Amino acid sequence: MPRRHLHTAGAAKAPLRSALRTLRTALDLPGAFPPEALAEADAAAVAPRLPDRDVTDLPLFTVDPPGSTDLDQAMHLARAPHGGYTVHYAIADVAAFVAPGGALDTEAHRRVTTLYFPDGRIPLHPPALSEGAASLLPGQTAPALLWRIDLDADGRTVRTEVRRALVRSRARLDYAGVQRQIDADTAEEPLALLAVIGRLRERLEIARGGISLSVPEQEIVERAGSYDLEFRAPLAAEGWNAQISLLTGMAAADLMAASGTGILRTLPTAPDGAVARLRRTATALRIDWPHHVSYADLIRSLDPREPRCAAFLQECTTLLRGAGYSVFTGGTLPSPSVHAAVADEYTHCTAPLRRLVDRYAGELCVAAVGGREPAEWVTAALDALPKEMEAGARRANAVERECVDIVEAALLKDRLGETFEACVVDVRDGDPAVGTAQLADPAVVGRIESGDGPLPLGERMPVRLIEADPGRQKVLFAPV
Repeated sequence: MPRRHLHTAGAAKAPLRSALRTLRTALDLPGAFPPEALAEADAAAVAPRLPDRDVTDLPLFTVDPPGSTDLDQAMHLARAPHGGYTVHYAIADVAAFVAPGGALDTEAHRRVTTLYFPDGRIPLHPPALSEGAASLLPGQTAPALLWRIDLDADGRTVRTEVRRALVRSRARLDYAGVQRQIDADTAEEPLALLAVIGRLRERLEIARGGISLSVPEQEIVERAGSYDLEFRAPLAAEGWNAQISLLTGMAAADLMAASGTGILRTLPTAPDGAVARLRRTATALRIDWPHHVSYADLIRSLDPREPRCAAFLQECTTLLRGAGYSVFTGGTLPSPSVHAAVADEYTHCTAPLRRLVDRYAGELCVAAVGGREPAEWVTAALDALPKEMEAGARRANAVERECVDIVEAALLKDRLGETFEACVVDVRDGDPAVGTAQLADPAVVGRIESGDGPLPLGERMPVRLIEADPGRQKVLFAPV
């Protein structure tokens, strides 16, 4: 999933649409699915591998952005008879549709992740599966990996299991609708408990030193032939929903650790240089960050509805660089084994329709709960998965970076020659006359080049826009 949520409001107009189309070709991204992969997907859609266990009487529901059809997760929440809570979390069972070593599996390993653009996406799996038979759409019976996680009254995990089951979601909800129901106190208990459990999990996250970034969504709006960039602050319901996914990822990591075989999502502590750069960004955006205030405390104090705070939160995603996947066997956990932002051991297992590694993590967890060795096709793929996911992440990051460049160029294309207030947040190693400038308004990050010696790192200065061409995918500033 993208770190920056960027999309167009309505149909993108030229030159933005043309630049985004050109980008798809320039980056040599996956195009149409091979005929043999499509044929396998169509056959699997009508005849998947079905489990014996039927839990279609459990009234699951999904919570996603409006219009979503690639639904990986569905949940049901309940109070436990003797206190605490029971979380049922169904995850799409992609392995029920994808034969190991087949054309569809091969294509998934080539694609690795779904790629997101402001005006669409390139899916990991054919729509016949990702938006059809494998998706947990309302009213559709589908195979799933059904997690049951029992929590105590404080939201701590006390018991976990995951087994294959047939499930049927009852309702497809969106964040705004969920928020309205909870705020108005009209939500029935399974939905109302999303807020209760979500808040408990948020408190536990704070206690263990973790942090969830409330990254605002950026929307590109066309007005009178020019573009504007607006921020949409995430709702509380989005954070609560994310806590259920984090809970499951942490529970999955625990199951793998206990079984001795697994693949973890890891993130080292951010290096001092990355934090220093972020402090310079805060200065540029006039965010007060006293040295005695921790990064986590600062993030929680910011209001993502304020444009400068929203822009800063976008830049905070740079501290997620360095995340990767670590395989372990024989009971010895990798070092480090913790995801620094989660502040615990964690894995990706809740988005198999959109991320390759999740299918394998799910299989490892089902085997661990069943007390058996994972399937040979799973263990045979483990050693190669981290590099595959790394390559997929590089491609996804390139798409995200280039899309941001295109959008910012479109935003500024009619303001060539104007002067802006900016702060130099970074300079190139070995060539300090080239660097990165953060504008205060609009909150744009762009390349800056000086013809008069080194740039003043960390200082505010006026800069002039000398290039902004969506077709060339870049914005360029020069000191005044």
